Amino acid sequence: MDTLLPPGKFGLPVWGETGAFIADPDFVQQRYEQYGPIFKSRILGRKAVFMVGPEATEFVLSSGMQHLSWREGWPLTFKQLLGRSLFLQEGTEHRRNRRLMMPAFHGPALARYIAIMEAIIQTYLAKWVELGEFVWYDELKQLTFDIASQIFLGTPPGPGSDRLSRLFTTLTNGLFGANYLQALNARRQLLRHLDQVIADRQQHPADDALSLLIQAVDENGDRLSVKEIRDQAMLLLFAGHETTTAMLTWLGLELGQHPAILHRAREEQAHLAAQSPELAIATLGQMPYLEQILYEVERLHPPVPGGFRGVIQPFTFNGYTIPKGWLLQYSILVTHRLPHVYRNPNQFDPDRFGPERQETKPQPFHLIGFGGGPRVCIGMAFAKLEMKLLLAHLLRGYRWEILPHQNLEAVLIPTHRPKDGLRVRFGPLT
Repeated sequence: MDTLLPPGKFGLPVWGETGAFIADPDFVQQRYEQYGPIFKSRILGRKAVFMVGPEATEFVLSSGMQHLSWREGWPLTFKQLLGRSLFLQEGTEHRRNRRLMMPAFHGPALARYIAIMEAIIQTYLAKWVELGEFVWYDELKQLTFDIASQIFLGTPPGPGSDRLSRLFTTLTNGLFGANYLQALNARRQLLRHLDQVIADRQQHPADDALSLLIQAVDENGDRLSVKEIRDQAMLLLFAGHETTTAMLTWLGLELGQHPAILHRAREEQAHLAAQSPELAIATLGQMPYLEQILYEVERLHPPVPGGFRGVIQPFTFNGYTIPKGWLLQYSILVTHRLPHVYRNPNQFDPDRFGPERQETKPQPFHLIGFGGGPRVCIGMAFAKLEMKLLLAHLLRGYRWEILPHQNLEAVLIPTHRPKDGLRVRFGPLT
């Protein structure tokens, strides 16, 4: 019996539409408007299917997972540079390692991390006041890496952390093929550092996430091997700062461009500060308007515009059959901007997540910046804690002005961010 492939075109032999996919930020949007929520192409040397919308992402992230593979979907560069981490693991191996890693990202561990985050944030706030003008993306990248390095490895801010941050920038740029040999060299240097830190923590456990991983025991009494710990630590450092940096940069941009929203967010913080000046876990959980702002930035500016899977079993969606061996890409960015899902989707509007509207309530896969389903991002609570802590300080005591003559258009690779990184003039509020 004949099968019906999705609409679309494969483009050139081998190369297909890879050039447009990488260079054109509207690649998926344009084809969605032409073909609908599922269409075919050829990218990265493979026949591919693109899927858009809450129904499609629910299939990819939950109900149709058995047809798909993380490891077979992401480009080879991701596998070589990030190693066999939780990100690319599947099945029993993934579930076992996720359970072992979970205590480092929830409950008592998060409460312990606040003091570390707070100390590093205060240092950077003082630095930014002294600088006056700077590129915020660059500063936030160093800030979030210092936090990740201190919490995950116990490596304090300083020359050592600065060097690791530069190595990770080189590695990240290589994920999509740029300066790949330099990225491999950066990975080797990072692994040597991780080996040294792991050996030290095995002898002298500390109060950091790496020590928790070393001590973690599964239901059979087994522990993670040194190689497994090293690969997971590499992922923690990568994921623990890249995506958070992007979201914080967009938060600074959107609040700087919407004074009424900024004023309302400041009022919420002033009210909370009058009741409880300290930013404890309980206080951070009492910021509904700030949470709405975080949701809206996740929607409008997801740090990763989409995800890859490999098709390991044929499946049918919307009447179209996708063969085994194809590449699948689901679009987070376009799903978040569908007008039948979100009213005025290109408008920055935190009230869409307020109690009166709750635009995500009809379907849980409307908002997927942190993924969804059983493999939702393990570090989501950590990232939101870090962002809320920094934003609460910014709203309570600091002002910033977006400087003119810069390109703030979005670039998507390696993460979704403003092209010129957001140059600002920064100072105390009073």
